[in-house]
Amino acid sequence: MPQIIPQIHDNLHTSWQKELSNVVTDPEKLLEALNISPEKYRAHFNARQLFPVRVPRPFIARMKKGDINDPLLKQVMPLLHEFIATDGFTTDPLEEHDSVAEGLLHKYKHRVLMIVKAGCAINCRYCFRRHFPYQDNSPNKQRWQEALTYIAQHNAINEVIFSGGDPLMASDEHLAWLIQQLENIPHIKRLRIHTRMAIVIPQRITQTLVNLLANTRLKATFVFHINHKNEVDQQVIKAIEPLREARIPLLNQSVLLKAVNDNAEVLCQLSETLFDNGITPYYLHLFDKVQGVAHFDTDDSSAKNIVKQMMATLPGFLMPKVVREIAGEANKTPFSLA
Repeated sequence: MPQIIPQIHDNLHTSWQKELSNVVTDPEKLLEALNISPEKYRAHFNARQLFPVRVPRPFIARMKKGDINDPLLKQVMPLLHEFIATDGFTTDPLEEHDSVAEGLLHKYKHRVLMIVKAGCAINCRYCFRRHFPYQDNSPNKQRWQEALTYIAQHNAINEVIFSGGDPLMASDEHLAWLIQQLENIPHIKRLRIHTRMAIVIPQRITQTLVNLLANTRLKATFVFHINHKNEVDQQVIKAIEPLREARIPLLNQSVLLKAVNDNAEVLCQLSETLFDNGITPYYLHLFDKVQGVAHFDTDDSSAKNIVKQMMATLPGFLMPKVVREIAGEANKTPFSLA
């Protein structure tokens, strides 16, 4: 019998499309919303030529007004630093330019990454895919079918990861169709959804989506992207509750970001906040060396000190795996403290 998930307050789930259409794309308006005068920051606004500004209003509401150094604001604020070309940084640090089908990456033996939607609800300035050729991997049902054919022909694949962009930019109807196609492929057992949209616009976690994932034969898992405890407010907590009630595993991956969360106490607070709300700290990624955002990078020596302090503070089950993704490797590389 299909599992019926208890309803939650409707007003949380009626406006994700409205929020998506109402994102802030002008950095001047972003600062004005935070009661910060834009005058001395105007020169930085030119960086949106390199990567557009997109910030949902529910995310802005969690920023501290009047604080230009707010850790959430720093993740989305364009800076002149982005025009600086840095040795050792590239536009494709993970070498994702080669897809096995349009919108499908097969880097690891038993799982594939499917670019379900090209866009994101939020443009994080440090994004390792900020230079990704989405125009060549822009999904539609025809392109999805090419990816599905590839998956069906490769029996070693047992897990599909919905990514992007952000897969939750797709409608529940489109996700239902895509999941049904995967259910028809016998060797697919697991579905993983990597999303930041569910955090920055928590209204996106609709009852329809929850029921869809609760009733699929595939083992569904959410992997959120949360970098700082301030990103988890009461609206987020309320939105993910139906997922917890449906016993859908909730994981989180973070990125170590200079001047945002490069502090053991901040990262320990994040792990505690996640666990308090039913989310397991999964990965802490060392920064991918993407061109234009070297100002977010934390050197290995500092990272080691941070990780050692975290390990001395947190119980093992709250300690995320600290990893670096290296292009061409068959798996993520554990960060060595030696």
